[in-house]
Amino acid sequence: MAVLSEEQTMLRDMAREWTSNESPVTAWRKVRDGDAAAGFDAAVYGEMAEMGWAGIVIPEAYGGSDFGWLSLGLVIEELGKTLTASPLAASAIAASAIVLGGSEAQKAAWLPRIASGELVATLAVDEGPRHDGRAGGTAVTGGKLSGTKTFVAEGDGAGLFVVAASDGLYLVDGADGGVSRARRHLTDFRSHADVTFDGAAAEKLAKGGDGLLDKVLDRARVLAAAEMLGMAGQGFETTLAYLKQRVQFGQVLATFQALQHRMANLYSEIELMRSAVESGLAAIDGGGDTRQAALLAKVKANEVGHMMSREMIQLHGGIGMTDEYDAGFYLKRMRVLEAMWGNIAYLRDRFATLNGY
Repeated sequence: MAVLSEEQTMLRDMAREWTSNESPVTAWRKVRDGDAAAGFDAAVYGEMAEMGWAGIVIPEAYGGSDFGWLSLGLVIEELGKTLTASPLAASAIAASAIVLGGSEAQKAAWLPRIASGELVATLAVDEGPRHDGRAGGTAVTGGKLSGTKTFVAEGDGAGLFVVAASDGLYLVDGADGGVSRARRHLTDFRSHADVTFDGAAAEKLAKGGDGLLDKVLDRARVLAAAEMLGMAGQGFETTLAYLKQRVQFGQVLATFQALQHRMANLYSEIELMRSAVESGLAAIDGGGDTRQAALLAKVKANEVGHMMSREMIQLHGGIGMTDEYDAGFYLKRMRVLEAMWGNIAYLRDRFATLNGY
């Protein structure tokens, strides 16, 4: 477990208290039942921004706190525990692209609005049914960008798109007439839009070179892993509480040794997952090459998140699949996050390639 500073501990505790009191799973049910395309409550996101969360990885010169990726990961983990729907992660990822590759003018134009929560931003990369990290079908001619991006997180409500094209990353205003969105209905009931750019005005990020997209994707993968960590941890606690009170064959389920072994194994795997995720966040804060740490974090999150959500359903028995219980929500969101920014097969292949295999 990472050693936190006093400020980081206070931030984590504040996020934990806020999510428990102001954004429990019942709040997510209301968002789900509302069926809005944006997939989150704008007023709730405004509260997050007022607490400074939208600017955690944005420099102070542009309205943020520059508190680091481990700090943001702590908040994302707490949000994952209660399935809180927000564009916090998507906006942070888009902001990181501007921080890493933007000119001073680009930073001044966009980062303060993201930090204040006024603007939702997102990264648009994929062009097919699976993540592959390539963007060959999107091109820019004469400052006009054309192409289609699939499964864009928070794409239905984003006011700024950081778009991967064949020759780099570009900024596209969501209000541009050349931007159109088609809503997709995924199992987690969040926003994953298909976005078409038809001659939309685009401004290339000025710095960063060929490796800029990889650096941004590293951050996307680790943040997704942080959310999955929160979900896995809460899934474990919820399942353990159920086993301690459910009686079967005249005995409390938690007294069965076979179930104790399964829960002990899950606890160990979640701790390994925590180590990988926190190492990924620390690697980003430390600078340098973050590729391997990010891949390891996401691979471990995919493995353990899949296992924990599956066991959560099974150990709850038949009621686990009913809408009255929360277990199904964790399973559905976990499966979507597993696919985001690379499934296990893709990530393992990329890790092997980086190591010369």
